[in-house]
Amino acid sequence: MFEGIRRAGIAALLACAVAVSGCSQGPQEDAAPKTDFKIGWSIYAGWMPWPYAEQAGIVKKWADKYGLKIDIVQVNDYVESVNQYTAGQLDGVTVANMDALTIPAAGGKDTSAIIVGDYSNGNDGVLLKGTNRLADIKGRQVNLVELSVSHYLLARALESVGLKMTDVRTVNTADADIAGAFTSPEVKAAVAWNPQLLTMKKEPNAYEVFSSANIPGEILDLLVVDTATLKANPNLGKALTGIWYETLALMQRDDEEGRKARAAMAQLAGTTPEMFEAQLATTYLYAEPAKAVAATSDPALIETMKRVRDFSFSQGLFGQGARSADAVGMAFPGGRTLGDKDHITLRFDDNFMKMAADGGL
Repeated sequence: MFEGIRRAGIAALLACAVAVSGCSQGPQEDAAPKTDFKIGWSIYAGWMPWPYAEQAGIVKKWADKYGLKIDIVQVNDYVESVNQYTAGQLDGVTVANMDALTIPAAGGKDTSAIIVGDYSNGNDGVLLKGTNRLADIKGRQVNLVELSVSHYLLARALESVGLKMTDVRTVNTADADIAGAFTSPEVKAAVAWNPQLLTMKKEPNAYEVFSSANIPGEILDLLVVDTATLKANPNLGKALTGIWYETLALMQRDDEEGRKARAAMAQLAGTTPEMFEAQLATTYLYAEPAKAVAATSDPALIETMKRVRDFSFSQGLFGQGARSADAVGMAFPGGRTLGDKDHITLRFDDNFMKMAADGGL
């Protein structure tokens, strides 16, 4: 069964997610050049190209080109994968934008997002029973994984109809339990992501009243790498970017080879080709590097990250030491910044995607 573990347990991360004062590593020293690297991933439709690339020999091809050894390491729990990266056990990891900000970056780990891979385009949704009007959520109990992107999606949904978080009562529900909980007559509202969302939509009298398709580009999925490691080993960025776009080009093909690649990814995810295709349908992949570059350099990304950081700060995810939402600094293409310019720990670096777009890898 395909586990929907991406972004699944942020509430469990509080020990490190409130890390401005507690988990910070302090100033990072320059990393030394090396040739062996570990990149972590967890199961999610938009990240399945990574294990497939290793299986198909694409990882080795690009690693060999630059004289590197790259291990693509599966971590069965998404939360644990981000923790391992934050602790320095992995050189890079697949992660959602909100979690990149609230975990490693808020913890003081200087992190560079070198690939903006996709955004959720309906993979996450708000469900109500008995009504198709989002405004009817007022006063209801809402089951979701608290402090995850589901919580963020709920906040954006409420905002769209002039409501506030105080107009509902959230009930923390594990992703493994939420589909079952939604079958209960007592549960009238929930927020979830695929594949659970697909199952929950089948409940009698259930309506999806808001989804990530209403906020395109806000729930982003990234590949991030330790900034010091990347600076000392720029060929790592080139190899990873080459791996990604070669695999996506194959994955997008509407022929036998493309179908075989997607079927192999489905198998690696523990699901059926049909289920995998259904989830890809609500995942907007930036298959072309030029489009990923455009999205990363678009001022809209800064507005998105401002919303994400404001929500994260309001929920205490920057820790008790954070006096404002500006506590964690972010850098964007073109020298633009958000937050504390003297404490930049999350960088959207489009240089390697540009190389891919220009054929310079």
